[in-house]
Amino acid sequence: MRSHYCGELNKSLVDQNVTLCGWVNKRRDLGGLIFIDLRDREGIVQAVIDPDETAIFESANKLRNEFCIKLSGVVRARPESQANKDMATGEVELYVKDLEILNASAPVPLDFNQDNSEEQRLKYRYLDLRRPVMNQRLQFRSKVTSAVRRYLDDAGFLDMETPILTKATPEGARDYLVPSRTHKGQFFALPQSPQLFKQLLMVAGFDRYYQIVKCFRDEDLRADRQPEFTQIDIETTFMSGEDVMAMAEGMVRSVFSELLNVELGDFPTMTYLEAMTRFGSDKPDLRNPLEMVDVADIMKDVDFKVFAGPANDPKGRVAVIKVLDGASMTRKNIDGYTEFVGKYGAKGLAWIKVNDLEAGLAGLQSPILKFLNEEVVNAILARTGAQTGDILLFGSDSYKVVTDALGALRLKVGTDLELVEDKWAPLWVVDFPMFEELEGGALTPLHHPFTAPSNMTPAELAADPAGALSDAYDMVLNGCELGGGSVRIHKQDMQSEVFRILGIGEEEAQEKFGFLLDALQFGAPPHAGLAFGLDRMLMLMVGADSIRDVMAFPKTTTAACPLTAAPGFANPDALKDLGIEIVKQN
Repeated sequence: MRSHYCGELNKSLVDQNVTLCGWVNKRRDLGGLIFIDLRDREGIVQAVIDPDETAIFESANKLRNEFCIKLSGVVRARPESQANKDMATGEVELYVKDLEILNASAPVPLDFNQDNSEEQRLKYRYLDLRRPVMNQRLQFRSKVTSAVRRYLDDAGFLDMETPILTKATPEGARDYLVPSRTHKGQFFALPQSPQLFKQLLMVAGFDRYYQIVKCFRDEDLRADRQPEFTQIDIETTFMSGEDVMAMAEGMVRSVFSELLNVELGDFPTMTYLEAMTRFGSDKPDLRNPLEMVDVADIMKDVDFKVFAGPANDPKGRVAVIKVLDGASMTRKNIDGYTEFVGKYGAKGLAWIKVNDLEAGLAGLQSPILKFLNEEVVNAILARTGAQTGDILLFGSDSYKVVTDALGALRLKVGTDLELVEDKWAPLWVVDFPMFEELEGGALTPLHHPFTAPSNMTPAELAADPAGALSDAYDMVLNGCELGGGSVRIHKQDMQSEVFRILGIGEEEAQEKFGFLLDALQFGAPPHAGLAFGLDRMLMLMVGADSIRDVMAFPKTTTAACPLTAAPGFANPDALKDLGIEIVKQN
């Protein structure tokens, strides 16, 4: 029906006849001439309808925003004084010779000239996606997936599929369950990731696998989470963790260079311990210059239990953040930050303002100075490098509370004071603990139970599981985890030992993971891989605030779809076929 897209018109087409199809973005009647801004996926172009074209002019008078129309005519150069420098097609216009209304539009329930509620945007998502910004984001998504496929295809990876209906396995979130009609009372699970199947493909000898795949997790949602999301899933055989990291880094650098003209350079590597110590996060935002400094050793002998208690507790922590030029903070600001850290379990926020470093104690301001002698204060000032005009913000509690509270405070203060640099800051975080301790002392895997420990035998792991490090790696960009992976366990004795440490007995292990344990007996090769969150990567690349803005049909924060009114109630006959009865709770 069309000869060109609207966004393709330029001076090279002047005097040529073209046919365009699209939607009326705007109609302007200037008392003689009618101007139509016609929009399609490639852009917007101005069309001019002359009153001398009587029939066409009459039809143009009926047009309203979002009418779907077809225009044919001649491309003309716009006078230089009338060129629109803000439009890619602003140097030309279409002089219309024929107009066909393909479909009229009812009044649009969204106002494209102002912000609409997210509920409205998702309910009428097919209209929201007509907005140029959303159209461009989804087109960009397609370009990213194409670039990823090209890179991996060229590197010898095979694009392979894995099942969607599978067996429930513990991977850190609740499963979405699908009842079986033919096996009443039994359920499939939608995969949280293709983890076990991609490992089985390595056992099968396929060497290099990738898949751009939907994953499903029934968990509480936030800006970077959705119940169904897309992973770039990768697995390799006979490659070390360092090899996988180099390959994955090359892929991300290639995509950013090709599509954003951004050169990310070599990614620095940081250990998990360093990241938590300095930034209070295993996905630190390196654009933010604020860091945490430990001062527990300085506080051990002070006559102030708030500091001395945690400083002498092996599970405690005393740390401080120096905010450059932060002494201008008002008491109201500090009270607000005190309330903020309280959300993370902190009982308060001690502080010292450095009004005049040269004046010694007299140049400092703080309600806690009466508890600290001059030697302690000077040691703190020296360690933090505090200068006149700075403020020191303290956390003193359990290691977890201080790390979580000051880590979050670091981000908030950095944002509030506009300290975050406008740049790309990627890094790798490595040397994660193999396990983390739950309340009561039980251990749970920090990543997943198929991650291999770093340079340990099963006996060595059994002897000190809490001190074991995993051969795992996370790629972080601007404080967001883009992807994570690990070297996998490829021997049955090690996998069985990990299950034992996690409290998974032989019978339970066989029931849940028997197919994997069986496969590891048959010459399973060393293998490693990782998975990227495609939606998160796109969110960062286009500057969106939420992954919902780079997905065609996302869910709300309550995991509902206003467009289709899903989830909904099932037909009673369908439930009967499945052997399911809905029981109402009081």
